[in-house]
Amino acid sequence: QVQVVESGGGLVEPGGSVRLSCTVSKSISSIYQMSWFRQAPGLERELVAAIFRGGTTHYAGSVEGRFTISRDITKNTVALQMNSVAPDGTAVYYCKAHEVDLDYWGKGIQVTVSS
Repeated sequence: QVQVVESGGGLVEPGGSVRLSCTVSKSISSIYQMSWFRQAPGLERELVAAIFRGGTTHYAGSVEGRFTISRDITKNTVALQMNSVAPDGTAVYYCKAHEVDLDYWGKGIQVTVSS
């Protein structure tokens, strides 16, 4: 069983920045894909950003250029740096570890964008 735990988040003003971190209980260098999702109230969960085992990244169009996903293999952590956040960024953010046929989700962490 792989444990995935998110940290960071909280309240951030529109236009501000916040950094989320995801800690994984196994070596992330062996995990096919690490990703961040978010779910706003009343909406479906959506992919925000992903980083593949080889280092390739992918972003949702709505966040490209403002959010950055990165990883620290030595610490088994994946970060999501969120800049120029907008009010529609208010959501619960989830980290997911995807292996060949299994997904491991964190419990999620709240980010609220408000002045």
